[in-house]
Amino acid sequence: MGTIHLAKTAGFCFGVNRAIELVNSLLDEGKKVCTLGPIIHNAQVVGQLERRGVVIAHQLSDIPKDTVLVIRSHGVPLYVYHELEQRGIEIQDATCPFVAKIHSIVTNAAEKGDIILIAGDAEHPEVLGIKGHCNGTVYIFRDDAELTDLLFTHPELKTQCVSVVAQTTFNTEIWKKCLNIFHKDCTNATLFDTICNATQSRQREAAELSEKCDLMIVIGGVNSSNTAKLFHICSEKCKSILIQTVDDLPEADVRAAHNIGVTAGASTPADIIKEVLFKMSEIQNNENFEAMLEESFKNSNMQGKVVTGTVISVDPTGAYVDVGRKQTGIVELKELTDDPNATTADLVKVGDELELIILKVNDQDGYIYLSKKILESRRTMDKMLAASPKITTRRRRREDDNDNAAEAEAPETTTEEVVEEKEPVVFEGTVSQVIKGGVLVACDGVTVFIPASQCMLKPKETLDTLLKKKVKFVIIEVIKGGKGRVIGSIKKLAEKEFWDSIEPGQTFTGVVKSLTSYGAFVNLGPVDGMVHKSELSWEKIRDPKEVLSIGDVVDVTVKDVKKDKKTISLGYRKAEDNPWEILRSNYPIGTVIQAKVVGTPSFGAFVNILPGLDGLIHISQLSLDRVEKPTDVVKVGDMVTAAITNIDFENKHISLSIKEVLKAQAAAAAEAEEVPAETEETEETAE
Repeated sequence: MGTIHLAKTAGFCFGVNRAIELVNSLLDEGKKVCTLGPIIHNAQVVGQLERRGVVIAHQLSDIPKDTVLVIRSHGVPLYVYHELEQRGIEIQDATCPFVAKIHSIVTNAAEKGDIILIAGDAEHPEVLGIKGHCNGTVYIFRDDAELTDLLFTHPELKTQCVSVVAQTTFNTEIWKKCLNIFHKDCTNATLFDTICNATQSRQREAAELSEKCDLMIVIGGVNSSNTAKLFHICSEKCKSILIQTVDDLPEADVRAAHNIGVTAGASTPADIIKEVLFKMSEIQNNENFEAMLEESFKNSNMQGKVVTGTVISVDPTGAYVDVGRKQTGIVELKELTDDPNATTADLVKVGDELELIILKVNDQDGYIYLSKKILESRRTMDKMLAASPKITTRRRRREDDNDNAAEAEAPETTTEEVVEEKEPVVFEGTVSQVIKGGVLVACDGVTVFIPASQCMLKPKETLDTLLKKKVKFVIIEVIKGGKGRVIGSIKKLAEKEFWDSIEPGQTFTGVVKSLTSYGAFVNLGPVDGMVHKSELSWEKIRDPKEVLSIGDVVDVTVKDVKKDKKTISLGYRKAEDNPWEILRSNYPIGTVIQAKVVGTPSFGAFVNILPGLDGLIHISQLSLDRVEKPTDVVKVGDMVTAAITNIDFENKHISLSIKEVLKAQAAAAAEAEEVPAETEETEETAE
């Protein structure tokens, strides 16, 4: 009697399950559904869907009218979206998020001018879809041998800028070999590890299981790429057999084996796996296996499954739900929310329908334990991963030491995947805790760390002022592996909104952040702007420190914005202080003023009329007499009395005259001398 081992990750992956659920939900709504190609590489599932009315279109011209087209998890080239839009066909996009991320990577890389290299099967729909998002040169290689040939026939790739991605189901061991080649030979290669996490886990488990078994049964479609890779991995370790259904199971091989491992591709439904396992137990006459299998398969198959439940009762500890099974579902209050102040009655009521994830099934007490919070957390995490411009994967490296059974763990190493900036996705959460260096924000079950530098605190505010407040933010990095962490930024969102809205002429109140020889930098909140020293005062200044100090709160006006360069020019001096406007209002032509001489060029003397405003007394207007040179009459620093004789506002020129003042004074004196003479004549006549 042999032992049968089932791989933990056998069966549907997230992307496939998502696509199947989408098609079934549309059918349940009474919609006519068409898929562009088989929804998955499994004839049994495809047959079931066809019996429910799903039409498979192998090309765009085959799509019937008045149907909803579901794009399968493999994704499609960009031109397909354009053609569907032109034809007015309603679509539901079930492209796997991991595949969609590859589309984004290659699109951005191609726009930069990079050559795109894709590791994968050139005829596979996923690879064809990825290729269809590249606007430029693309090369596809199946393994390290083809990569070596490619670099030999195209040696220019070793020095040109290339971006490298992998099919999500690519063999992880072959990918490692390819990475070594790139690290060794290609100086300008940007490498993106795009193999799906579930694929990596499935392949790793298959390798580990096949090492301790004398027979491996691999269940999956003959056209399934990931199933073929699993079969290849297992075949290298032990005798392996690929089957599609229980009918293909080789009874003689199963009967002869002592340790049998079972794994399944991402397109293999649970019922097919279950049938195979039951058949194997019958072949081996394992009396206890059927009960054990039913229980373990139930737990492994149901755990993590998403179900819809109807609330049938509510109490302070949680909600009881009907999920269509013999067991009653329980959602504890802690699995409904992170809010410590919320009650069950605040969150749900009898009759509500909830989407939940199964945590465990306990047949002893007859309950299924479920969680709303974890499901929301996973979906939110998927959104955050898709939205993050930077993903860091932390792995621990172990040194091989055949002489030492207790291997020493090496320091933590980090690999980074950086994606070009894209339109940020805005998230909202509540600040739940203030910690060293920042705050923690609870967002739909995911805890996000926002560093203090990204919190957008106002002057004199502390991190404590954010506690319990709702905040909006964007994701700037997701760290996977180890303890993991999601890092957000309130500041980046504020910056984005600021740059979207800022226009010349707007006014802001800001704080002087720093001073340089050429101006002052003023913090406007999320960004800084610069006031050139010529905009600080209407007077000529040598140093901005003559006007402002660091920390001053100032009102400024936006003079110019260069959004592509992220620069803002600001003005500080006030329009009402403009000396030309003061001159226009208060100093009409003919006004006599006291002014200081500030310069004596050969053609006259410059005098200061108002702060920041000088005028010229031409040499001919310095005196009633002929003047050889200005310094014969005046010198710098003298105070003189002069009349404004002309103002040219357009050309910024003011003319003054001392001569006109002297003439006026002489005329006044002459008039004053004539008045006493007339008085004497009057007195003599009277005598």
